[in-house]
Amino acid sequence: MAGSLNRVMLIGRCTADPEMRYLPSGQPVTQLRIATNRYSTAQDGERREFTDYHDVVVWNMGGRKLAELAGQYLKKGSLVYIEGRLQTRSWDGQDGQKRYRTEVNANDIQFLESRGGEAGDQPARVAPFPAATSQEGPPPDPGDGDIDPDDIPF
Repeated sequence: MAGSLNRVMLIGRCTADPEMRYLPSGQPVTQLRIATNRYSTAQDGERREFTDYHDVVVWNMGGRKLAELAGQYLKKGSLVYIEGRLQTRSWDGQDGQKRYRTEVNANDIQFLESRGGEAGDQPARVAPFPAATSQEGPPPDPGDGDIDPDDIPF
């Protein structure tokens, strides 16, 4: 097999309110942590639930304000779909030891609950980054084709 793949898809709940910060350049970045559950059967036959925690970093990408939307609409307990890639950063700690952190760099987010927090209510979606095409011009409209007559200017 030629090439490689680095893709992560998670559905989980925020374990705390997201933290949005601004870099010295003014670029926003939002950090959040989500928990996902998995189930396994122990040797005694009892089914057990395990929780995994994932650090997620959200940046604004292109014209999409993912970091700002995540910081504004997510809160502790929010159910969210995250798609992105894994990235490991390293730095030297204050004690001189090398430190590592593996994070998910998000490039797509779907809020799986309404702003009121009810799962199943029409979830908000942040559109994925448009794929590169060889055609020039604006990307196709992601709408479903219905036009509200009140939106027509004449």
